[in-house]
Amino acid sequence: MTPYPLTWLYAPGDRPKVVAKALTAGADIVVVDLEDAVAPDRKDWARAATAELLSAAQPVPVHVRVNALDTPWAAADLRALAALPGLSGLRIPKVTAPEQITHIARTTPAADDGAPALYALLESALAIERAFPIASAHPALRGISLGEADLRTDLGVRGDAGLDWSRSRVVVAARAAGLPPPAQSIHPDIRDLDGLAASCAHGRTLGFLGRAAVHPRQLPVIERVYLPTEAELEQAETIVKAATAEQGAQALRDGTFIDAAVVAAARRTLALAHRT
Repeated sequence: MTPYPLTWLYAPGDRPKVVAKALTAGADIVVVDLEDAVAPDRKDWARAATAELLSAAQPVPVHVRVNALDTPWAAADLRALAALPGLSGLRIPKVTAPEQITHIARTTPAADDGAPALYALLESALAIERAFPIASAHPALRGISLGEADLRTDLGVRGDAGLDWSRSRVVVAARAAGLPPPAQSIHPDIRDLDGLAASCAHGRTLGFLGRAAVHPRQLPVIERVYLPTEAELEQAETIVKAATAEQGAQALRDGTFIDAAVVAAARRTLALAHRT
């Protein structure tokens, strides 16, 4: 898997043909959804179909969003899927406490190469307040992100700007815990590509990296916004070249002051551009 995934494409677990198409759609990671996308009377069937899929390695990394821990299906999801060779990660929805992560990490069946990578979705005010304890709960946790639809309802937020504090809180918690930058939550209107692009640009300014998608047509928009521009690449190359001259902290002709933090950011920009 690329060290800088930018696109996570969701596909409903009870629709194997849609999952198969998602695997070839060009996303960095495919997320098979057993939670919101699957009706209660199809949960068991979706789990079985997903287990069959993940009994073998897949062409791209596959994560599974299992059902919330307080539902009747969560334990069965974890038992059936965690140790399968085609699984790259388990996405745990509606996490509210670090103890939930430690419990899963300690009790979930492990594959031959160790415990599955866990990803916590924070979808309530309580989860946001506990963002750092959750993010630092266990080494098996590899990332956190927001579930904005549920969070919006919990907070009673109408305008999009009302979520920005929570977004920044999650970005800071991930960084403080040594986790990768979070990916943005989905943009639900698959026809609104201009709105998606504007939302991604805003998310990038907040410190997010990449985004979840619900349709393949959203993938190139997300990549275009999150990949460095030509101007950003040129600036990063200039900074790295100046830094390798071993002249210490200095200012470029455009006034940019180069120190260790600036150089680190430039190297990350170059790595992101060559992430494949």
